[in-house]
Amino acid sequence: MAEKKEEKKIIIDEDWKKEAQKEKEILAAQEEEEKKKKTEKKLHRGPLPQGNFAAIVSMLVTQALFALGLLEVKGREGQEKEPDLELAKYNIDMLETIEEKTKGNLTAEEKKVLENTLSQVRMAYVQVAEQVPPKTQ
Repeated sequence: MAEKKEEKKIIIDEDWKKEAQKEKEILAAQEEEEKKKKTEKKLHRGPLPQGNFAAIVSMLVTQALFALGLLEVKGREGQEKEPDLELAKYNIDMLETIEEKTKGNLTAEEKKVLENTLSQVRMAYVQVAEQVPPKTQ
Protein backbone atom coordinates (compact mmCIF):
# COMPACT_ATOMS: atom_id res chain seq x y z
CA MET A 1 0.00 0.00 0.00
CA ALA A 2 1.27 3.34 -0.92
CA GLU A 3 1.64 5.60 1.94
CA LYS A 4 0.13 8.99 1.48
CA LYS A 5 2.33 11.75 2.62
CA GLU A 6 0.51 14.43 4.37
CA GLU A 7 1.44 17.77 3.07
CA LYS A 8 1.95 20.37 5.67
CA LYS A 9 0.03 23.41 4.73
CA ILE A 10 1.22 26.79 5.77
CA ILE A 11 -1.69 29.00 6.45
CA ILE A 12 -0.90 32.59 5.71
CA ASP A 13 -3.18 35.07 7.27
CA GLU A 14 -3.41 37.78 4.63
CA ASP A 15 -5.46 39.97 6.95
CA TRP A 16 -2.64 39.96 9.50
CA LYS A 17 -0.17 41.13 6.84
CA LYS A 18 -2.48 43.90 5.75
CA GLU A 19 -3.03 45.07 9.33
CA ALA A 20 0.71 45.05 10.07
CA GLN A 21 1.38 47.07 6.92
CA LYS A 22 -1.34 49.58 7.85
CA GLU A 23 0.12 50.00 11.35
CA LYS A 24 3.57 50.51 9.86
CA GLU A 25 2.25 53.18 7.49
CA ILE A 26 0.34 54.92 10.30
CA LEU A 27 3.44 55.02 12.51
CA ALA A 28 5.55 56.36 9.65
CA ALA A 29 2.95 59.07 8.97
CA GLN A 30 2.85 60.01 12.67
CA GLU A 31 6.64 60.27 12.81
CA GLU A 32 6.65 62.43 9.70
CA GLU A 33 3.96 64.69 11.20
CA GLU A 34 5.99 65.08 14.41
CA LYS A 35 9.06 66.04 12.40
CA LYS A 36 7.06 68.67 10.52
CA LYS A 37 5.69 70.11 13.78
CA LYS A 38 9.18 70.35 15.28
CA THR A 39 10.47 72.08 12.14
CA GLU A 40 7.52 74.48 12.12
CA LYS A 41 8.12 75.36 15.78
CA LYS A 42 11.74 76.19 15.00
CA LEU A 43 10.80 78.32 12.00
CA HIS A 44 7.83 80.08 13.58
CA ARG A 45 8.89 83.38 15.07
CA GLY A 46 5.61 85.23 15.07
CA PRO A 47 4.70 88.33 13.13
CA LEU A 48 7.31 91.00 12.59
CA PRO A 49 6.49 94.50 13.78
CA GLN A 50 5.43 97.15 11.32
CA GLY A 51 8.33 98.84 9.56
CA ASN A 52 8.35 102.45 10.73
CA PHE A 53 10.66 105.13 12.06
CA ALA A 54 10.64 103.80 15.61
CA ALA A 55 11.64 100.35 14.32
CA ILE A 56 14.68 101.81 12.53
CA VAL A 57 15.73 103.65 15.69
CA SER A 58 15.15 100.55 17.79
CA MET A 59 17.21 98.39 15.44
CA LEU A 60 20.22 100.71 15.60
CA VAL A 61 19.96 101.12 19.37
CA THR A 62 19.80 97.36 19.81
CA GLN A 63 22.95 96.97 17.74
CA ALA A 64 24.72 99.64 19.81
CA LEU A 65 23.67 98.06 23.11
CA PHE A 66 24.77 94.65 21.89
CA ALA A 67 28.15 96.06 20.87
CA LEU A 68 28.49 97.61 24.33
CA GLY A 69 27.87 94.21 25.87
CA LEU A 70 24.65 95.35 27.54
CA LEU A 71 22.52 92.81 25.66
CA GLU A 72 23.15 89.08 25.51
CA VAL A 73 22.55 86.74 22.61
CA LYS A 74 19.99 84.06 23.35
CA GLY A 75 21.79 80.79 23.97
CA ARG A 76 25.05 82.48 24.94
CA GLU A 77 24.12 83.58 28.44
CA GLY A 78 27.07 83.80 30.79
CA GLN A 79 29.66 84.11 28.03
CA GLU A 80 31.60 87.29 28.59
CA LYS A 81 32.16 89.43 25.51
CA GLU A 82 34.41 92.44 25.41
CA PRO A 83 32.55 95.63 24.47
CA ASP A 84 33.17 96.80 20.90
CA LEU A 85 33.23 100.56 21.41
CA GLU A 86 34.00 101.22 17.76
CA LEU A 87 30.90 99.32 16.58
CA ALA A 88 28.75 100.95 19.25
CA LYS A 89 30.01 104.39 18.18
CA TYR A 90 29.22 103.56 14.56
CA ASN A 91 25.60 102.76 15.43
CA ILE A 92 25.31 105.93 17.51
CA ASP A 93 26.74 107.90 14.58
CA MET A 94 24.09 106.33 12.33
CA LEU A 95 21.38 107.53 14.73
CA GLU A 96 22.91 111.00 14.75
CA THR A 97 22.91 111.00 10.95
CA ILE A 98 19.24 110.08 10.93
CA GLU A 99 18.57 112.90 13.41
CA GLU A 100 20.44 115.38 11.21
CA LYS A 101 18.90 114.27 7.91
CA THR A 102 15.33 114.17 9.21
CA LYS A 103 15.30 117.58 10.94
CA GLY A 104 11.98 119.25 10.29
CA ASN A 105 10.45 116.07 8.81
CA LEU A 106 9.58 114.14 11.96
CA THR A 107 6.40 114.19 13.98
CA ALA A 108 6.73 115.48 17.53
CA GLU A 109 6.52 111.90 18.82
CA GLU A 110 9.20 110.61 16.42
CA LYS A 111 11.50 113.49 17.32
CA LYS A 112 11.05 112.81 21.03
CA VAL A 113 11.72 109.07 20.57
CA LEU A 114 14.93 109.78 18.65
CA GLU A 115 16.19 112.41 21.10
CA ASN A 116 15.48 110.32 24.20
CA THR A 117 16.91 107.17 22.69
CA LEU A 118 20.06 108.91 21.50
CA SER A 119 20.54 110.44 24.92
CA GLN A 120 20.18 107.07 26.65
CA VAL A 121 22.50 105.19 24.30
CA ARG A 122 25.13 107.94 24.53
CA MET A 123 25.04 107.68 28.34
CA ALA A 124 25.37 103.92 28.13
CA TYR A 125 28.36 104.34 25.81
CA VAL A 126 30.09 106.71 28.25
CA GLN A 127 29.47 104.39 31.20
CA VAL A 128 30.88 101.36 29.39
CA ALA A 129 33.80 103.30 27.92
CA GLU A 130 34.83 104.43 31.43
CA GLN A 131 35.03 100.80 32.56
CA VAL A 132 37.03 99.52 29.59
CA PRO A 133 40.78 99.77 30.08
CA PRO A 134 42.54 101.73 27.35
CA LYS A 135 44.19 99.66 24.62
CA THR A 136 47.97 99.68 24.65
CA GLN A 137 49.74 99.69 21.34
